[in-house]
Amino acid sequence: MIGLRTRRIDAAREALSLGDLETTHRLAASLISDNPRDAEGHFLLGAVLSSAGQVVQAIASLERAVALDARGEYRAQLAKLYAMVRREGDAAVVLEQAETALPADALSRDTMGCVYARLGNHHAALAHFRGAVRIEPDDGEFRYNLAVTLNFLGQIDEAEQQLETLIAMAPDQARAHHLLASLRKQSAASNHVARLGQTYARAREGRDRLLLGYALAKELEDIGEPERALDILCEANGEHRRALDYEFDRDAANFDAIEAAWDGVKAAPQTDTAADAPIFIIGMPRTGTTLVDRILSSHPAVESAGELQAMPLAVKRAAATRSRNVLDPETVAAAACTDMGAIGHDYLERARHHRRNPELRFIDKFPGNFQYVGFIARALPKARIICLRRHPMDTVLSNFRNLFAVSSRYYDYSYDLLDIAAYYVRFDRLMRFWAEALPGRVLQMRYEDLVADQQGQTHRLLDHAGLGWSDDCLSFHTNSAPVSTPSAAQVRRPIYGDSVARWKRHADVLAPVAWFFEQHGIDAG
Repeated sequence: MIGLRTRRIDAAREALSLGDLETTHRLAASLISDNPRDAEGHFLLGAVLSSAGQVVQAIASLERAVALDARGEYRAQLAKLYAMVRREGDAAVVLEQAETALPADALSRDTMGCVYARLGNHHAALAHFRGAVRIEPDDGEFRYNLAVTLNFLGQIDEAEQQLETLIAMAPDQARAHHLLASLRKQSAASNHVARLGQTYARAREGRDRLLLGYALAKELEDIGEPERALDILCEANGEHRRALDYEFDRDAANFDAIEAAWDGVKAAPQTDTAADAPIFIIGMPRTGTTLVDRILSSHPAVESAGELQAMPLAVKRAAATRSRNVLDPETVAAAACTDMGAIGHDYLERARHHRRNPELRFIDKFPGNFQYVGFIARALPKARIICLRRHPMDTVLSNFRNLFAVSSRYYDYSYDLLDIAAYYVRFDRLMRFWAEALPGRVLQMRYEDLVADQQGQTHRLLDHAGLGWSDDCLSFHTNSAPVSTPSAAQVRRPIYGDSVARWKRHADVLAPVAWFFEQHGIDAG
């Protein structure tokens, strides 16, 4: 009987590795039928259900497997599913349990690393990614994840070595080329432009061309060829934009709903409000939000929790809407009538799992929280909010030049210059709306002012955040905390002015944007 069970398990795992869910399901069911306490059967069933998108049911199966046999492999996969459904607290608990009996297989170690990374604990993730690569050195996915985390932690030389090894294994691995280009500023004497040009030329798949196009453009910019860099960007972004089902009206409807909902949010009940005072850093992407996060988190009384989805998810939960999008007009309208205090407590509970030291105040630097300012102000009355502003033309160019999460529909506007300009117009209108509706609650700071007067603007930041002066904030570039945004390389340098008025180099290409801004009353001179 034991021999039959072993053969079934081997066959089920082989079928699962090949994506044959039907066979895996049949074999898992037979194991459970023979013995309802067969942990492997419940684990395999959970794997099938997860692969089929039935995550809630998969969690139930994996919980059963762990209850019967708390091996590390089962716990690792259960932690992954908890993270997928935003049960971060449960994921953290299961990870801690898995540490007591580490799984022996590479996939489970990589899975643990991915969950730790999702929780913002990149130091913990690193050991597991190293373990996965040690066990299976030829797996490119494991090695890529290791390189990403090394970059987040500022271990650039080793990240570069891992990526070069990966590219030697898979010369057309677009993600590896893209990450490698971002690690440091390239020079005329040392760069990957020739290799990137060849790889980009032979790429055919859309996402590969996008990643490689961004990588090539970035390195061309680094070595002093900005016009050629922008040409490549226009080509790569144009191809991707044409493949997207995107119209700006979708984003415009969200902006309209946010403004229309304010009266409801302002009048909503506010019971048992939290006394916590998190610091929110908001704004359009690529406008200095990471820089301000590093300045403030260099203060001894502050830590950065990274870019959290905690507020959007707390609002979505309060709204109880069934739409797939976290933010949509229906959700905004429904949440506006709910208890703001409950949203605040839900937010803090979600954020708790991304904090390392609960004694410190924490920063949430998700730029998109500018759409949630009304909810933040009412749900967390003591929260401090800082909005970064940048010259509108530089904002458009910087959004166009930097690749965000490709799979996220939130950034669909960023592949076309005029789409970005339209988005900026509505962002600007919304920030003026908040300034009138909530006078004094949001400190609006210009990136250019911060570059020109670091000390004076740092005083403004600390005053608004309710923090005393610390010289450490002027040495933000020595901050050893992880950085998981596209600005990782930049914020490990002292403040520099290279990016101020960068748009003027491309004034001819950006002429339609300047005209668009003029038509909508935006001063872009």
